[in-house]
Amino acid sequence: MEREPSENMNAEVIKEGDYVVLYIEAGKKHLVKVTRGREFHTHRGYIKLSDLIGKKYGDYVISNVGSKFYLLKPTPEDYVMKVERVTQIIYPKDIGLIILRSGVGPGSIVVEAGTGSGALTGALAYYVRPHGRVYSYEIRKEFLERARRNLEKLGLINYVVLKHKDITKGIDERYVDAVILDLATPWLVVGHAHEALKGGGAFVSFSPTIDQVIRTVEELRKYPFVDITVSEIFLRNYKVKRGETRPETFMVGHTGYVVFARKVNEF
Repeated sequence: MEREPSENMNAEVIKEGDYVVLYIEAGKKHLVKVTRGREFHTHRGYIKLSDLIGKKYGDYVISNVGSKFYLLKPTPEDYVMKVERVTQIIYPKDIGLIILRSGVGPGSIVVEAGTGSGALTGALAYYVRPHGRVYSYEIRKEFLERARRNLEKLGLINYVVLKHKDITKGIDERYVDAVILDLATPWLVVGHAHEALKGGGAFVSFSPTIDQVIRTVEELRKYPFVDITVSEIFLRNYKVKRGETRPETFMVGHTGYVVFARKVNEF
């Protein structure tokens, strides 16, 4: 028997201006902003976005050709993968490790460099809410403007301070919980990071090449940093069907290496 949309009164009601993930079928989902007067068209027909107002996450709407569009609340991954890109973004598989290992959470003060399109910035801002801040350094002004638009779209701009500055020249903030870098020369920031971090604070850098990793680790060893580690994450999804279960044909392989270290006050 086909079930009607949920009547759970405790569920969150969708309002105009909210972002919703429309899940159509495996591998087909879209992040949309609920806006009156707009239609959203897909290969499974179209829906009127105003029809989502008053629905609850977990409900569904029917397209003009009879397809179900399930309404899901966006996760941080949904936001990250849908930002407007002017640069290559850090993938969720790496962001997850960065956040877990750095200890970033509600109230954290984080310095980030290499804002780019703002994907990592947005993920960090999501987790430092409501009282934390992300201070994000970027030398390309046009990148900062794109990141600002993305962060406004995600509703996270109030937790970020965007700075048009070269972090290799110094870090303004002090007693921060983490310094997280996505730039070509992270080793040039190691000394500045040690000055900015609180005792036990986390240094993190993401680099696509092993040469960058080697130079960064060598520099870290010149300063009072401990627990220096380097990790690389692979993500492989599976097709699951009885008699046909196997890895998916495509996977997210090498994206980069993540260097971690913790500040101590002296060797």
